[in-house]
Amino acid sequence: MDQAEGLRTLMEPSIGKRVSPPSPAWGEEGTSRGKWPRVIAVSSGKGGVGKTNVVANLALALTRLGDKVLVWDADLSLANLDILLGLTPRYTIEHLLSREKSLREILVEGPGGMAILPASSGVQELADLKEDQKLFLLNELESLGENLNVLLIDTGAGISSNVLYFTMAAEEVIVVVTPEPTSITDAYALMKVLSNRHQKRHFAVLVNFARTGPEAKEVFRKISRAVDRFLGDVSLDYVGFIPFDEKLPAAVKQQRPVLEIFPQAASSRSFMEVARVLREKPQRKESHGNLQFFWRYLIQCHQPAAQQGGVE
Repeated sequence: MDQAEGLRTLMEPSIGKRVSPPSPAWGEEGTSRGKWPRVIAVSSGKGGVGKTNVVANLALALTRLGDKVLVWDADLSLANLDILLGLTPRYTIEHLLSREKSLREILVEGPGGMAILPASSGVQELADLKEDQKLFLLNELESLGENLNVLLIDTGAGISSNVLYFTMAAEEVIVVVTPEPTSITDAYALMKVLSNRHQKRHFAVLVNFARTGPEAKEVFRKISRAVDRFLGDVSLDYVGFIPFDEKLPAAVKQQRPVLEIFPQAASSRSFMEVARVLREKPQRKESHGNLQFFWRYLIQCHQPAAQQGGVE
């Protein structure tokens, strides 16, 4: 069961909870990583693997290590991130696309000072946006580029068009998998589609709900063997695992990250370790490596070939 699943029943008690936009300092200071942040899509082959919980806690861990993090809830059909964090945003990306509000007006501040771009269930898919809407979204996001270290994208699960849409353009892709055989199979299927159809050649693997380190590494070995056998030129990086402990469901019930309220829990310590691994992970030389490419790719990849001017 997904750690965020069923939380919509808890929305009523949180109605009226005040949600503040990020502090002005969040969007006005420079960063030390350079002009453009890393763009990391977090996805999974199936639902129920705790992906959104991973995103929320990983974002908090990165902020505690000094990064300025923007989390985009990109599951446009079923927004869960705000519920998992006990937030009730007044505005969503729908208000941005309709130009009722600016990007800075719809961003909300989450735990640790992370910024969150809220989704809106049922909003028009980005792939179907008009060109002026895409350009507007591009300009708005680029205005934050110099003030971010990391853009974390919480995609939907599976191989839907929206999931592929975001993971195609992201500089890095983290695939969340559990020891369950169906999760392993579906994670491989996701990587196969992204590799064969969209030329993705590098993936990071994060094992969730593992009981021990050896169990997590065995999960990674199973996926690696399948990838080596059938997707020969694809490479995988193991970035760590998150153990299941009793503090995780307790935090979910309180609608707060486990790292925030139980910092000494085994799962919390693992989130910090994974964040350190990601920060120390060198960027590939061939990596596009910037937010600007990400947004321009999103605009171009669904245009007819004649309009793309030869861009692949």
